[in-house]
Amino acid sequence: MSRAQSIADLLKHALRARGITYAQLAGRIGMSEASVKRMFSQRNFTLARLDRICTATGIEFEELARGLNREERLISRLTHEQETEIVEDPQLFVAAISTLNLIDFDEILATYELDKPQLIGLLSRLDRIGFIELLPNNRIKLLVARTFSWIPNGPIMQAFKRHAADFFAADFGRPGETMLLLNGRLSHGSTLALVERLQRVARAFSDQHLEDAQLPAAERPPVSLLLATRSWQMSAMRELLRPARTAQPVKKIRRSR
Repeated sequence: MSRAQSIADLLKHALRARGITYAQLAGRIGMSEASVKRMFSQRNFTLARLDRICTATGIEFEELARGLNREERLISRLTHEQETEIVEDPQLFVAAISTLNLIDFDEILATYELDKPQLIGLLSRLDRIGFIELLPNNRIKLLVARTFSWIPNGPIMQAFKRHAADFFAADFGRPGETMLLLNGRLSHGSTLALVERLQRVARAFSDQHLEDAQLPAAERPPVSLLLATRSWQMSAMRELLRPARTAQPVKKIRRSR
């Protein structure tokens, strides 16, 4: 993620912290609400417009810069060895996912069959990894960036794949559930544009996760969002494909003189 995109995200968080809606911001800077929404969705600001927004909302640019520096110090991905250490110990895995879900020490104890010394030991290991910082009185400070993700097809991702059948064991028909399976043919450029839009959905999920962190864990049931796209056909369709034709060399026709 570029610095400009990170600043746009930090600006959005600063607006939310002040309770300023897009409609209110639009009125202050003389733009339509639709234009403001599009500007934040695309995360595309000129310096002049950024300065105008900061002036209209009382947000200091230094506040955004501090947030940017903090974000850059956070980790966006673990090493393969660190993921392996986490996934091979079920208790450590529970502790890691719980802290990633912004659940505090007492709520972890109340939710899982771990005693206090066990949990302190697990959190200390996550502290050594750099995943969290274990503070006095067992307070937990998460040290991962908003853009944090597991290694593609790494140890954690493989563990989730092994439990994929359990994830799909539902009809996805209850409120708050949905499953979309779409098939089509897209150009390379259109596919890249689609991936970027899906990444924006993932960032929106992360933003909402952070906003709801102030609520008790009991009011934040676990939610999993699976986004995936690839060039793929079902095996039944692949079996019916004709063998790829080898391009025949073009014969040159000699012209008689």
